[in-house]
Amino acid sequence: MILELDCGNSFIKWRALQVGTNDSLWGGVAASVSELLQGVSACSKQLTRGRMVSVRSDAETKQLCSSLEKVLGISISCARPSRELGGVVNGYDDYARLGLDRWLAIVAAYSIDARAALVLDLGTAVTADLISASGAHLGGYIAPGMPLLRHQLQTHTQRVRYDSVEAVSAARELVPGRSTAEAVERGCLLMLRSFVKTQIEYARSTFGNDVSLFATGGDAALITDIPVVRYVPDLVFRGLAVACP
Repeated sequence: MILELDCGNSFIKWRALQVGTNDSLWGGVAASVSELLQGVSACSKQLTRGRMVSVRSDAETKQLCSSLEKVLGISISCARPSRELGGVVNGYDDYARLGLDRWLAIVAAYSIDARAALVLDLGTAVTADLISASGAHLGGYIAPGMPLLRHQLQTHTQRVRYDSVEAVSAARELVPGRSTAEAVERGCLLMLRSFVKTQIEYARSTFGNDVSLFATGGDAALITDIPVVRYVPDLVFRGLAVACP
């Protein structure tokens, strides 16, 4: 089995794939290495190798990789920045500055359809990237996601205070809010959805209607009712398989 790891700044997403079928038999999200090892323990004896994408510092990534290799007894390949991968040419002036998780999502999207595409990743931040039919990454946009929008209002506005239960309940509708929680959550959600719709309009004005629209990330569920968007939750992992086959 292959252990796949997506190491963000706060959490580590992981899954274990069956070699040959690529079926995901185990997986989860961990806040620490110890929590990760606890989750992986059920399948650790079946692991043969691993691959990792990390947005952490080089030192942190190296330490994490070394620790896991020592405990699990497997070798782990780490994705690296590249000018070209899987038929996609990196569009950044300094290709190494493009976030690795974002880059792998772009590569994965092109590997699925091999045509013009818009790739949306909705997490703490929201990213949007454009790929031409020839595989040229045209660049993209970065904007605050729901967590950052909410946090900024709660940090800089004294009376914006409510808990996570209120937040979940408030976001179930988009009619004007009748409480602070409803007003904030629905306002932020409308901003997010407006950003997404603007990106879709721009992609279509650039490529015409022959464009694939992909969404991934923890908050992608907030836009899955937009019918033209294809939700691919494991897009970064798919790109990781291209980078570290």
